[in-house]
Amino acid sequence: MAQQMPATVGIQPEPASTVDYQLVRAHALHRLRSGVWTNTDICDAHPELIRAGKEVGTALCEPCPVCEGNALAMVSYVFGPRLPTHGRCISYATEKTKLARRKGRFTCYEVEVCPDCGWNHLLRSYILQPR
Repeated sequence: MAQQMPATVGIQPEPASTVDYQLVRAHALHRLRSGVWTNTDICDAHPELIRAGKEVGTALCEPCPVCEGNALAMVSYVFGPRLPTHGRCISYATEKTKLARRKGRFTCYEVEVCPDCGWNHLLRSYILQPR
């Protein structure tokens, strides 16, 4: 049975539009643990992503899969019409709700990041849909 993803307050991802990257994540961690990759191969978060993880990220209730630290956070970026080409980092859940109500198609990308070691991985992407 598929694991149910927690929905962000006020946002309901359209099930058909959700792309989950858990298998890719598991593969990357397997390659790390088997010695094919090293920490420097996968702990390469951009400084801005690390900053966003510290400042506006949502704390995840699980330790970092690489360093076992407790600073693992999820950062959301939204891309769509009338937004910057580099997307918009979402600081509050209410921002997603407002964007979902705007005219146009907005895609949200949720990235997990560990500010301690630099681990980062795309968790899922989906089209914002108003509730």
